[in-house]
Amino acid sequence: MSTSNLLIVGSVAYDDVETPQAERKDLLGGSATYFSLAASHLSQAIRLVGVVGRDFGDNERSLLKDRGIDMEGLVTDPSGDTFRWGGRYHANMNERSTTYNALNVFEHFKPVLPASYTNSPWLFLGNIDPDLQVDVLNQVTSPKFVALDTMNFWIEGKRESLLKALKQVNGIVINDEEGVLLTGESDWLAMARGVRALGPETVIIKRGADGAILYHNDTLTHFPAFAVQEVVDPTGAGDTFAGGLMASLATAGHVSTESLKEAVMVGTVLASYCVEGFGVERVLSLQPKDIQGRLAQLRDQVSPTQWTTA
Repeated sequence: MSTSNLLIVGSVAYDDVETPQAERKDLLGGSATYFSLAASHLSQAIRLVGVVGRDFGDNERSLLKDRGIDMEGLVTDPSGDTFRWGGRYHANMNERSTTYNALNVFEHFKPVLPASYTNSPWLFLGNIDPDLQVDVLNQVTSPKFVALDTMNFWIEGKRESLLKALKQVNGIVINDEEGVLLTGESDWLAMARGVRALGPETVIIKRGADGAILYHNDTLTHFPAFAVQEVVDPTGAGDTFAGGLMASLATAGHVSTESLKEAVMVGTVLASYCVEGFGVERVLSLQPKDIQGRLAQLRDQVSPTQWTTA
């Protein structure tokens, strides 16, 4: 396992999830949670920055600590409750409706990095206000690689702030809908080039069941998803993907086309496990042999199509 510090700034939450088959309440969730638990399978040096409320349980704290996650940056705000989200998935599991969104203490979250975190070489900025993403970027000293996530709400509502953040990062992980909103392009190559022009030299576009697109060094590479027998709960799959991706890069210790290809496959494998259980249950139950076994299968079946561009 790598000891190169990987910092995640994002949300820690409780989720209520309803699918056509079942309903589960008070699941541990949030972007930073899924990311850090996935990353902990590859790295022993995960630093988590987030905020929880007075209702955050000791069991949840122990769960994170037992995975070796550094929790110095997880602030407890006693003035309110932890961020809570509810979602209902429809029959095809690709569509969902948000039933409620209670930001609670997360609404006033202003991340302040502990002094020991400011030298983190690997940094992922979860899906938070782009103004806060910029604030975090101003607190780190000389990171080797920084990537961020965003969503339609910020692209449409805080575009200028997001563009400012994008100029300061090395990579971005988004889905295809967000890529269209950012660039106005639906063609993959044009979309990737359009995002690249905004700042990040590495562009990763998540496509759910259709895999992922990697654009780096003027090369576009398509990766299929790992097919699973049953999707139980898709919540957190994208954050799990990002955790595996960044932890793989931190373990490699460098960013290149080859290390990024490996990182996308690691992220794909971890995301494929995530959707097989509710919340973080399946990711928590993984053993190294599970990850390596599925990764070997993916490597065997994947011959990514590449388009090299000028």
